[in-house]
Amino acid sequence: MPSPLLIATLQSVVAASSPLVFAALGETLTERSGVVNLSLDGTILLSAMTGFAVTYVTSSLLLGFMAAALVGALVALIVAAGSIALKQDQVAIGFVLTLLCADLSSFVGRPFVRIPGPSVPHLPLAGLADIPFIGPVFFQQNLVVYASYLAVLLAWLWLSFTQPGLRLRSVGERPEAAFARGIPVNRLRYTYSALGGALVGLAGAAYSLSVKLGWSHRHTAGMGWIALAIVIFGSWNPIKVVLGAYLFGALQSLGSILQPVYPGVPTQVFQAAPFALMVLALVLVGSGSAWVERYVPARLQPALLALLGNAPPAGLGKRFEQA
Repeated sequence: MPSPLLIATLQSVVAASSPLVFAALGETLTERSGVVNLSLDGTILLSAMTGFAVTYVTSSLLLGFMAAALVGALVALIVAAGSIALKQDQVAIGFVLTLLCADLSSFVGRPFVRIPGPSVPHLPLAGLADIPFIGPVFFQQNLVVYASYLAVLLAWLWLSFTQPGLRLRSVGERPEAAFARGIPVNRLRYTYSALGGALVGLAGAAYSLSVKLGWSHRHTAGMGWIALAIVIFGSWNPIKVVLGAYLFGALQSLGSILQPVYPGVPTQVFQAAPFALMVLALVLVGSGSAWVERYVPARLQPALLALLGNAPPAGLGKRFEQA
């Protein structure tokens, strides 16, 4: 039988990773359409503040999440419009919006700093929560976590098995060929930028209303960059992306567990370790073929290379101008 400590740790990993799941899935959809949205870190901060503030003022969690999703969608649309309509660099727009949204969240959110507020209630699923080991870990959670499961399933099914998902992949891979077949490339890029941005906004609200309750200056700083790294780590595949989100959550929990075991080690080491390890994992994935061919037995190389394959969409970051 698994120990209660192990179950509690895995339960906290799943719960703490759910905002990253939303953010990384949203960016996956956006990038699969060919748009790079580097505003995630600022967007998550602004939407976390917005979600908490709106929920605090209205006493409605639904309105809080909706407002956060709207903020995320609007920021993403600015990135898309700047690239498509104004013909500016997507990366530069994303960086500027990251800084703007971060400062705006601190300025607008000052009245809500460190005040107690509402949170998403715990809601075990009857029947499923009683399954040994799996039940307590995955089904003794709240609606935000359950929604993240649904988001992963829908994104995977949409991209892998539907005609609209095929159109999305074609727009990101070969926009010229997609346009020649009658697919409205730029319209789809706007659509999936907004949808992906809305999921990033939900991630912000999930932090302030479910994981790291409340609002404070730089409340979720760094999470947007981690989400961007997870998209690359997950090879723009929803299933791999969610595994990357859970890996980062596990690394964070491991740091919390090891800190009291090694009291002589500065706390900053354990706080920074998950980020450093995630960067190391990203480097290994990015240079996968080199180290796999050098250190892995030949018979295992094809399967491992397929697992680590991380080629981005061919049209990622490239503007498409319709004739």
